Amino acid sequence: MGLILYIVSQLVMFYSFALIIYVLLSWFPGARESAFGRILGTICEPYLDMFRRIIPPLGMIDISPIVGILALRFAYSGLVSLFRMLGLV
Repeated sequence: MGLILYIVSQLVMFYSFALIIYVLLSWFPGARESAFGRILGTICEPYLDMFRRIIPPLGMIDISPIVGILALRFAYSGLVSLFRMLGLV
């Protein structure tokens, strides 16, 4: 089971970095329209849209990536706690 948690940990870290890079692309004109930006958009936008429905952007500031990263971290922490409680780790 340790291997499963390691893989999930790496996926959460990878996705968190993808979200951060996607947000940083918005600072550069035309970066999201590049091939790399479009790939990240197809990966990140469906996840971020869930949070944008609940928390609309505050003027020019969109906090959905922050909430999305926090949700990923909380879900991972909950999974680790569940595995420990069940004695699988």
